[in-house]
Amino acid sequence: MTRRTKKVGIAGKFGPRYGVKLRRRVSKLEQHQKQKHTCPECHYKAVKRVSTAIWCCRHCGYTFAGGAYLPTTAVGESRNAAINIEKQKEVVKTIKAETETKNEKNVDNKDPERR
Repeated sequence: MTRRTKKVGIAGKFGPRYGVKLRRRVSKLEQHQKQKHTCPECHYKAVKRVSTAIWCCRHCGYTFAGGAYLPTTAVGESRNAAINIEKQKEVVKTIKAETETKNEKNVDNKDPERR
């Protein structure tokens, strides 16, 4: 048996309806949607879509909410980037505070020796 949807792929279910542009958009979207994605917890390519905006990793069982068609959205990625920047700032502050306290202790220890 031959393949009947060689040109249109997954959008072959629409037949000649809705126009070429829309069918191509839907085809591209559904191809990305149906492929396996990387899990944010275990980093395996095992995340599949359960229903609209609900994604589940088949490797570790981690279920999370994401985009309707992709597990991550542009807004979510920018939010995560902002959160990571804030976390990095906090880490830098704690490192600076620790080094300052160490420097103060070293100065205090050296003062009696100098006398």
